[in-house]
Formats: sequence, structure tokens, C-alpha cells
Amino acid sequence: MHSTSYNAVAKKPNILVIVADDMGYSDAGCYGSEIQTPNLDKLASNGLRFTQFYNTGRCWPSRSSLLTGYYPQSIRKDNLTRPNGENPKPPVGGVFGIRPKWAQLLPMYLKPNGYRSYVSGKWHVDGKPEKNGFDHSYLYLNTEGYFGAVNHTEDDVKLPPILPDGSSYSTVRIADYAIKFLKEHAEKYKDQPFFEYLAFHSPHFPIQAIPEDIAIYKDRYNSGWDEIRKERFERMTKMGLINCDLSSLEPDIIPNWNLPEEELQKRIGPGEVGHAVAWNSLTNEQKQFQSAKMSVHAAMVYRMDLEIGRVIDQIRAMGVLENTLILFVSDNGASAEQIIREGGHDPKSVVGSPQSYLGIGPGWSSAANTPFRLHKSWNHEGGISTPLIVSWPDGIKGKNELRTDPGHLIDIVPTILEIAGTKMPETVDGLLVPALPGKSMVSAFRKNGKLKHDFLWWNHEGNRAFRVGNWKITADHQSPWELYDLSTDRSETKNLAEKYPEKVKALETEWIKHANEFKELAK
Repeated sequence: MHSTSYNAVAKKPNILVIVADDMGYSDAGCYGSEIQTPNLDKLASNGLRFTQFYNTGRCWPSRSSLLTGYYPQSIRKDNLTRPNGENPKPPVGGVFGIRPKWAQLLPMYLKPNGYRSYVSGKWHVDGKPEKNGFDHSYLYLNTEGYFGAVNHTEDDVKLPPILPDGSSYSTVRIADYAIKFLKEHAEKYKDQPFFEYLAFHSPHFPIQAIPEDIAIYKDRYNSGWDEIRKERFERMTKMGLINCDLSSLEPDIIPNWNLPEEELQKRIGPGEVGHAVAWNSLTNEQKQFQSAKMSVHAAMVYRMDLEIGRVIDQIRAMGVLENTLILFVSDNGASAEQIIREGGHDPKSVVGSPQSYLGIGPGWSSAANTPFRLHKSWNHEGGISTPLIVSWPDGIKGKNELRTDPGHLIDIVPTILEIAGTKMPETVDGLLVPALPGKSMVSAFRKNGKLKHDFLWWNHEGNRAFRVGNWKITADHQSPWELYDLSTDRSETKNLAEKYPEKVKALETEWIKHANEFKELAK
């Protein structure tokens, strides 16, 4: 372990990893949002914010990457598409493939060092938590909404279904179980450190929220997504989070699985909008409906923050908050998805109610991802950029500081292993364990500390990207590679591919090289 301030900590640090689902880069107050997130803001003011941290662009690859420390394509948790963006059939590695036996989850590495591990919320990883090192679990598995629960379990035992009558909200319930596990830990295992994985599915579609939370944001978004983007951009610039231009809306680009706009209006109503067009081009009915939708999204983020506060209050009550490392990330950028699943949508329902089934759509996801381009599933910055808030009073001296070095979810496992004083095994079931591709962030916790990657690599649904230093190539499905200098253009507005074709070719060659390495690991 490095000789940093945390060596003075007598007991092993506790660990709380919090994951939001489909939350945009600028959705937290401390990242420029108008949404009230006092608990996240407090963590940031007492710790660090990373300005260039990345996920994989989609929920299940990100969660698998976070918990294993590997790129998802190397552990059969995402397809490996060809360099031109074509998806081979059958998929190489698979989307929901079974991890190689050597790709264990983080709790398996922590357990020999005395850690007890708990998970509450969204799973989206193969296998059962109890078979992967977790001592307790609450899993919310159904997709029909936030107020009901048909398929949810505690310690792999199915729980009675919850009716979607508004009396139970899953974001609250996920926090309840996290607190329950922590209370038991305090009663029975207070001399052992804990790892709590708090995995919300908020603000993922369908957007549904508690009415009194929605009321806080009523009419807040009447000015529209163009104005909200400008407001966030100005705050983010003043905060020092960004030094680039505000990207333009891209009305022609939506996920290829979205319902067509005509179908959306048929099934939802004339207020629905399927593309990120200029706000002033909308009808008054559309403006009213779209404003109401973003009020629900804001309410979902606000409620998640309140529930994070309750979990933190429990850790404080246990007397161990000072020696708890807290990490907060989102699994991908905000979502432009507009699809209707399960029980469908009642066009007569109140926006955000249990009977509604809506997504915020590409206009508002563009605002949530300010200042970046595109959305969840893309490998442009809007799809893969996440806030990373780090708090650890006993281990980090810095307060309200920014860290600008690029990092990735693959860095979380090596970071936690270092502060826990444990190592990866050399073999698992006789299989050699490959070296972790990520880097420990511990050195970056210090003032003037650095987090250095030789490269960062992405691939999802035909989208792909590769970053070396400040140079990044990225491509939308089977479109040609684009080239950007992220030192001044993280909003990816100035494509330099024609100016520097040799740079594009060199980076593409490296992308292919590492793709082949991941393919070999996934065999």
C-alpha cells in the first residue's frame, strides 16, 4: 500500500458504492444541476469530484465491470462488435453470458480480509449474490415500474408481491434494506468492516415518482430543454467541471429500438415528442407534457438523494462514517429510450403515476448529459461520462476538490482492493486470473496525485471508442471513426478525422488489438 494518509487508519475502511441508473453527467447539483441533491453535494464538498470518469455506456456491462474490474467484453458480459460497428451473429461473448470462473465479484476478494458484503437494489449480473460473496441481498428484479414489485427477493427467497397502489416506492425500499443490513452488521459484526453495494434503478424509465416530490419541480421545466442546457452549461463552466463548448441537439439520432414518433403519439398522446428538436418548435400541448416529464425525472433524482442520505445517516449512527469510503457513479449517461413494456401505458394516467410508462426522451436526456453529445448506449461522451463523487474523511484530506485525470469503472476494484489491503488471487479453480486492466485511484486521492491510463476502450451495440491521452476516436454504429482532442473539445463538436487520418488509423489499430485480446480472454 502507498504511504498516504489513510495508513494512519487503525481499522480497515468500510466501503459504500452507490450506483444510479441512467443518471446524466449533469443531473446532480454538484455537477451543475438545478435538481436538489443535498446529500451528494455534501459528499462532494467534503471530498472529491472526478471530472473525466467513465462507464461502459449501458447498465449490465457497467455493473459487471464495476464488480469484477474487467472490461465487459473480456468476461462475456457484452457483445464484441467488429471494427466497422457490425454486430456478428451469433454474438461473440454474448450480452448475458456467464462469466469465466476466474472473473469473480469483488466480495469474493474482500471476504478473506474479514469484510461482510451486502447488496440492495438492481443486480443485472449473472449468478446469485449469495454465491458470489454477498452475505445478504435484496434484489428488485421486475421492470414494470417503481410502485409495484412482482419479482423481488431477500437472500434469494422470493418476497410477496407489492401492488402498484402508490404505497411502496422502490427507491425507498432499496434504501430500507440497505439500512436493515447495516443495522444487523452493527449489532452482530461491529468489529468487521463492511462493503455495501447500493444499486438504485432510478432514474431509469419508466419515469415514476412520489407525488409530493414531483410537486417540488412543478413548472420548473416550462422553459424547456434548450434553456436548461444553457443554465447547466454556465454553472458547470463556473464550477470548473468543463472547458468545452455546449454541443448542439441532434434531432436525427435516436436509439434504433425506440417506438416511431407516430406510434408514441398514438399510444401516449399528442404531447409526446420522439426527437431532440428545438423547444420552440413544439406545440403548447407538447411543451406542457414534456415539462411534466422532466419534473418527474428531477423528483426521482431528488428522492434517490434523500434515500442516500438515510443510508449515510445509518452509517453515521454506527460511528464509522469517518472511516467509510463512499463512491457514487452512474452506470451510463441519461437515456433517450422511448419504449413501453410490461403492462403498457394508460394515456389517461397522470404523468409519473403507477399507471404511466414514459421515458424522458432525447430532448431531456440531452439536457441531463450537458454539455456532451448523445445518450445511453452510445460511446460518445454523453453515453459514457459519469459523475464520480468520492468521500472518505479519514483517508482523504482534500475537501471540495476536483480531479481531472480520466478514469473508468474498471478502476474501482483495484482501488478498493488497495485500501482494503487485499490482493487478487493468482488462480481460481486452477485457472490463471488475468491482470486487472484498471488502476487504483488511491494516488489520485492525494493533492497533485495522478491517475494514469495507457488507454481506455469501449464497445457496445456497434458503438465504439478508444482514448489515449486527450485523443479519442469514436463511431456511431457503422459510421466512420471520428477524432477529437478532448483537452479542449469534450463535447465532440470538432471532428479532426480528415485533418489527422494517420492518427485515426493508429488509434483504430490499437482498438482492434485490444478487442482481440478481450476476445481471447472471453473464450
